[in-house]
Amino acid sequence: MKSSIPKPVKVINECVALQIQKSHDYQNPQSRIKQIDYYPRGVLSIMEMIHTKTTRMWSVLEAAENSAGQPNFESLEDSAKDLINYASFFVTYLRKEFDGQDKTKDIFNKWIQ
Repeated sequence: MKSSIPKPVKVINECVALQIQKSHDYQNPQSRIKQIDYYPRGVLSIMEMIHTKTTRMWSVLEAAENSAGQPNFESLEDSAKDLINYASFFVTYLRKEFDGQDKTKDIFNKWIQ
């Protein structure tokens, strides 16, 4: 029997699992670090992460295209999954639902006046 779950939804589910696994490393109970601490400039910090990730992907793609080789350490699939997760962080931040987020600050992590 063929699965009725569309392939892109399967990718999203993989991203969910990856995000949960990484959160155990990055925001574990033994650490004082909250998810918000990674983004001191709010959505601008998240956009910087997205920019960095896409720039790395362009570099890997251009290298692969010009040399017909595969990347040694940077998986394009893993990077694309990271982008999906960063986009979810962006939306979560806009909703003021980040772990540790101060709801009295704006999307740029500045005090609302």
